[in-house]
Amino acid sequence: MTPTPSPAPSTITRRHALKQTLFFSAALALGSRARLACAEDVGPGDRHFLMIGDWGWSGDTKPQRAVAEAMKAYVQALGLNTDGMFLLGDNFYGDFPGGLDCPRWKKDFEEVYPADVFPGPCWAMLGNHDYDNEPVTKLQAELAYQKARPGTRWTMPAKWYRFSWPAEKPLIDCVVLDSNYKNSVVSLTAAERAHQMAWLKAELAKPRNAPWLVALGHHPLYSNGHHGDTKALIDDWGPLFQAHGVDFYFCGHDHDMQHLEFDGLHTSFVLSGGGGAFLHEIKNTSRGPYAQEIYGFTHLQVNRDKFVVRHLDPDRKQVHGFSRTLAGKIEVLA
Repeated sequence: MTPTPSPAPSTITRRHALKQTLFFSAALALGSRARLACAEDVGPGDRHFLMIGDWGWSGDTKPQRAVAEAMKAYVQALGLNTDGMFLLGDNFYGDFPGGLDCPRWKKDFEEVYPADVFPGPCWAMLGNHDYDNEPVTKLQAELAYQKARPGTRWTMPAKWYRFSWPAEKPLIDCVVLDSNYKNSVVSLTAAERAHQMAWLKAELAKPRNAPWLVALGHHPLYSNGHHGDTKALIDDWGPLFQAHGVDFYFCGHDHDMQHLEFDGLHTSFVLSGGGGAFLHEIKNTSRGPYAQEIYGFTHLQVNRDKFVVRHLDPDRKQVHGFSRTLAGKIEVLA
């Protein structure tokens, strides 16, 4: 049985004998804690990934482009050679005329995140807004684009899939999931949901190829934001994550940035939903160590011993960061 989660303070909050709620309030306030990431943050031989969710906004695109420009400036200032990007769903809001030939592929993806700056694969997953138009040309196009456009960085071979990276001596095993259990227009069918669950159980039971095991989906299991927790995912995926030692679950859906830790749960829950859609208000201030209604992106820095997660705002300021060791020790970064 999965333990009932309760807030777990970081090692830094324990060191300073602060209550979780006080630390969390300080994290929300930010103030002087926000700082520009600098070159000394980057270790030799580490692998680097960028992560955004809820990015393909069809209304005012200024926030999306501001975040994209910040990402460009960030990797250039730090001299990062990123391995790839995780696209956490809600890749294209609104209409998607033409499907595979829709001009938004070029305007909202290829040009906003150019290959000469972000050369690696862009591992994508389905959000609820990727399901939300009829006929389902958007959904079909997202699943077909990789095969139909050889050379694209867009990577979505199926609704759910697994990969290890890099191919030789991999550092991370990733299971990419479809979290669309119920949506107003289209979602996973009951048969697809059962199929994915059987697949997930089988994949997690396999020996690891890499030291780090990561799961990704659009909807959160736990969230302090507008949508809150997703009970169906907690019930279905939570016990599997715990049993098989999934180190991280990355998601979006709430339009904010979060990092949640719980006593008794092995997994770190990270939400990066500030890629460009309108922001959502934080509803729960009792859990942490971090949640904020803010635009931004996430930088993942990985080696065989440590995994570092940094949330950055559109000014490239690090608004929250933490490291995790293979033993599960969490330390919030100043």
